[in-house]
Amino acid sequence: MSVMPLLGCPTPKRLKVYLHGAQITNSGVAVRVNFVKGLTGSVVYNMQEDTAKFIASTMMMGMPVNEFDELARSAISELSNMLTANATTNLTKLGFIADISTPNLMINKGAAMTLGDSQCLGVTMDEGGHLVDIMIAVKREKAK
Repeated sequence: MSVMPLLGCPTPKRLKVYLHGAQITNSGVAVRVNFVKGLTGSVVYNMQEDTAKFIASTMMMGMPVNEFDELARSAISELSNMLTANATTNLTKLGFIADISTPNLMINKGAAMTLGDSQCLGVTMDEGGHLVDIMIAVKREKAK
């Protein structure tokens, strides 16, 4: 909620929080960031390509994004990195040990991916009239 406006994007609105099965279908553009060290699991930012182009254009100060090209892909990957890093910072303030991987961007509408063991938490966000589903499956690493 706090990161998007810093990038020139509208303040997102949370529309829905729900439990979802572990299998997720790519809506067109999905970025997966893994949690490593302490907390393990993943977060996936899943959106239609038009949404990704809208967000990338907004991040690039309104530069038109007609194709989801390398520059737009880089913007969406960096956004996912910034959002997850912000969440990780907040988790460490709560006493959790957490670190994240490099974002993995996937452009493959309809492709299935598995997140978590049996289910994950889903959050649907409205970003200026464009929907982004954030799917989260995280657990605490067991002490060795």
